[in-house]
Amino acid sequence: MDPRHGTGLLSTLIPGTYARQGAEAIAKRQKLVTSLLSERRMPQHGWDDANIESLLQDLAAMDSNNFLGTAGVGEREARVACPLVAQRHYRLAHGIGRSGEIAAPQPKAAGSSTLAKLTELLAGDALRTAGLPETGAVTVLPLATGMAITVTLLALRSLLPKPCPRVVLWPRIDQKTCLKAIVSAGFEAVVINNTLEGDEVRTDLAALEAEVHNRGAAAVACIVTTTSCFAPRGADKIVEVAKLCAKHGIAHIVNNAYGVQCAQLCKLLTAACRRGRVDAYVQSTDKNFMVPVGGAIVAAPSSNISLVEAINKVYPGRASVSPILDLFITLLHWGTLGWQAELQRREQLFPYLRAALQRFADDHGEVVLDTPDNPISIGVTLQNLIVPCETSSASVQGPSFLGAMLFNRSVSGARVVAPGKKAIVAGIEFEDYGGHIDGYGPPYITAAAALGTTEADVDLFISKLDACYRSVQKHNAHAEVNPGSV
Repeated sequence: MDPRHGTGLLSTLIPGTYARQGAEAIAKRQKLVTSLLSERRMPQHGWDDANIESLLQDLAAMDSNNFLGTAGVGEREARVACPLVAQRHYRLAHGIGRSGEIAAPQPKAAGSSTLAKLTELLAGDALRTAGLPETGAVTVLPLATGMAITVTLLALRSLLPKPCPRVVLWPRIDQKTCLKAIVSAGFEAVVINNTLEGDEVRTDLAALEAEVHNRGAAAVACIVTTTSCFAPRGADKIVEVAKLCAKHGIAHIVNNAYGVQCAQLCKLLTAACRRGRVDAYVQSTDKNFMVPVGGAIVAAPSSNISLVEAINKVYPGRASVSPILDLFITLLHWGTLGWQAELQRREQLFPYLRAALQRFADDHGEVVLDTPDNPISIGVTLQNLIVPCETSSASVQGPSFLGAMLFNRSVSGARVVAPGKKAIVAGIEFEDYGGHIDGYGPPYITAAAALGTTEADVDLFISKLDACYRSVQKHNAHAEVNPGSV
């Protein structure tokens, strides 16, 4: 409703003082929208649901499928059969982008196009607020992290000289997505094996530079590094890699999947952008912003935005608005102060989780792995669950059984890794898969102090971990004494 009605037509229906008061309330809410459009960043204070829904309804009213008296006779007119589906999407059914570019506004969808642009601006502001001040160009894709990396690599191909080099150098991380993303983009992934520094698995810079030297920089399309990962792997030495890329003129893409939530990783990535070459960094929306799976933010430092611009042009066809809408709503819900509070809670949770795991380790004669370059994931050995082969029976339960017990007791996210697992990913064979390096050593379990995790979650996890650990030990002790009775 137009607040100007408060001093006009409304006052003919109700007393003028009431009408003016109501109109002032509407005007106050509309000022929030005006501020959003003019400042183009997250509001300082989060909006309530009524404000967010009001804006979404106004944006939807700007799309042609919601026009009064519209006559759509094309093959794609944002027709939605089920009212429940229309309601779920706030009647924003046109999607974003055009057939030629995902960032282009749609003639039929002024509201959806505005929403997409605002989300891009708010996402960039959220990254800078989290500790990535060098962030320049940003695009929000309706793709999870792996496919976003694939699209980023495809866009990189359009910028490389022809014939395009085919090799991508990739320091090993035992998580399938990034490797499959490289291969899916049509590149040859060359795995750079890591090195061990104490308990921590780290980037082997000498091996990486030797690979560049042996192949020649012109034969390398890019180097893909990783910040956030499972312990005992630490973040890649991305500052040194960025310097290497700048020296040899090699593109550098950073898989920053859930690194936005961590101040230490943001500081590391910022240093890489300032001191070397970073072409793009890719981050998940669900892991960093607590929205449903399906979105990713691809960003580039302000000094080098060409790859993000290329992504917008290479993306084929229109795209779903759903992941963009989820992020837009969440950033408005938090505001800057709410977002900062979530980040601070996560920072405080990490030492809480580490202390809880240390108490567990002390109780059972295990060791908390020292991985200072991984400020999210923590590992604890399970070496006392190993029974020597000459004394064990077929009924003895090992570390992997502990993982199954935890899963069956509704513990999710914890990973048990035992040596000896072989795996083939994207046609490449790995030894001791899960440990990020061949022959890591003892079995271990990891847990993460991730955004949204609470102290109550940690307490319940430790309680169940302790009970399951004791159960496995008790079972194994009985099996050794009475091998035929279990």
